[in-house]
Amino acid sequence: MNPISGPVSPLEQALHAARALVLADLAAREVADADVVSLVEESVVQRRWWVEQWPEGAEYVAGLVAQDVQDGLLERHGRWPLCPVCESGDPHALEVEPELGPDPHWVCHQAGVKVASVGALGAAGGTPPS
Repeated sequence: MNPISGPVSPLEQALHAARALVLADLAAREVADADVVSLVEESVVQRRWWVEQWPEGAEYVAGLVAQDVQDGLLERHGRWPLCPVCESGDPHALEVEPELGPDPHWVCHQAGVKVASVGALGAAGGTPPS
């Protein structure tokens, strides 16, 4: 229990966990610049409202924040995270699966493999070439 503000609600726990997982993936791929971290914060604010409307969706927040950040990066910087599995062909981004569900993970649809859980890209191998 936090003596100043009381216990942290399950909603806040889910949002903090989602933020931490996505920031870990961004750091693992060395793209956690200030403007990119701002994308995470913007998504967390939007998803707070979403999960307040649908509390049963709290377990889906990490995957949704990851998708929000991925979409924001595509618009501003390009595809992220690049697939570390496929060594030939055009570089392509991993995708979050399930799109709306618990236990989100990054998958390569071209190779048909689960690469890492959201938050665990650092354990999925080295940074792919840019």
